[in-house]
Amino acid sequence: MKKEIHPKYYENATVRCACGNTFSVGSTKEFFEVEICSKCHPFYTGKEKNIDTMGQVQKFRKRLAKKEELKKKVKK
Repeated sequence: MKKEIHPKYYENATVRCACGNTFSVGSTKEFFEVEICSKCHPFYTGKEKNIDTMGQVQKFRKRLAKKEELKKKVKK
């Protein structure tokens, strides 16, 4: 490996989340600010909401059935 071409590596880089949580990681940047972390992310906190209860295939079939009904009404 060539010397003097790699960025400086910080073994204890500080990460601060918008929720106030701070922790250390290894990085080429000394300080990070992030919007979401494992302390406030809904998946990790157990407050996850499943908004899309119907799958994409079911949605498509529902739209297709509606379209077919409209075609039948127009033909009559």
